[in-house]
Amino acid sequence: MTPYLDDAVEAVPLVGGTHHSGWLLTQADGSRQVVKVTPDVPAGLFEAEAEGLTVLRDSGAIGAPRVIDVGPGHLVIEVLDPLPGFDDGPFWERLGHALARLHSVRAERFGWPHDNWLGPTPQINTWTDDCYEFFVRHRVLRYLREPAAEAALDAAGRAAVERICERLPELVPPSYPALTHGDLWYGNVLAMPDGSPALIDPAVSWSWPEADLSMMMCSGMTTSDAGSSALDRLFAAYHEVHPPDPGWREHLELLHIRELLCVVSQGGPDWGLKGVLNLIRRYG
Repeated sequence: MTPYLDDAVEAVPLVGGTHHSGWLLTQADGSRQVVKVTPDVPAGLFEAEAEGLTVLRDSGAIGAPRVIDVGPGHLVIEVLDPLPGFDDGPFWERLGHALARLHSVRAERFGWPHDNWLGPTPQINTWTDDCYEFFVRHRVLRYLREPAAEAALDAAGRAAVERICERLPELVPPSYPALTHGDLWYGNVLAMPDGSPALIDPAVSWSWPEADLSMMMCSGMTTSDAGSSALDRLFAAYHEVHPPDPGWREHLELLHIRELLCVVSQGGPDWGLKGVLNLIRRYG
C-alpha cells in the first residue's frame, strides 16, 4: 500500500522521470499531490531526497515542494507549477538570482553529514577540506569503479580521466564549499505558485557551485535560440552576484565530467561516453 496513491480518485502518470514512476493524484476532497514510487528502491533514497527538498526550501534562497510524506518506497510532495518556457526571460533571470543566493550559503568543508544519491547511484559525501581532492575522489574517480564505466572505458581511457584530475588545479580555479542542488539541469526546474523558481530531485551537498552550473549549461538548452537566450539571461543574473573567472565557460564544460561519468556508470545514453571522450581529447 502506498499512502495517497491507493486512496486517490484520479492518478495521472507524469512523464520525464528516468528512474522512478511519478503520479499526479487527486483525492476525494479535491486536494492534489505528486507521488514518486519505486519498488525495491535502495534503502534511504527517498528519505535523502526528502531531506534535500527540505534543505533547499529552508535555505530561503529558492523554492522547493513541501514534503508531505516519505517512506522506504515512496515520496509524496506538493504540486508545483510547470517550468515556464525558454521565452520567459524574467523567469530565467529570477532563477539566476536564486541560484546565486543558494551558492552564497557556505560551509567550512566539502561533503555532507552522510552519503546520499544521484539518481540510483550512491553519492559519496565524505568530509574533505580541499576542493580538488573532494571533486576528484568523490565526484569523478569514484565512477570509474562502477561496472558499466569499466566496460565503457578501457584502461587508456581511465588513465586519461586520471590525468585530467591531476591537471584540475591548473585548469579550474579553486572553489569554496557552497550549498548545491547536485542535479541541476532544466528538467529539475519548476515554479512555485507565485511564479518564483523552484527545484526538485536534489542530490544536495556542500560542493563546487560551478559543478552545479555545469549541468545547467551543458544540459541541452543551447539547441534552440530561445534556450540559448534563457541561459544567457540566467548567467548574466547569476554573475551580478558572483562575477565569473576568465574562461568560466571552459571551466563549466570540464567540470561537467562528473555528470558525464555518472551517466556512463549507470549505463546511460551514448552522449555520456561521447562527452567523456571529447574531454579526454581536449585535456587528457
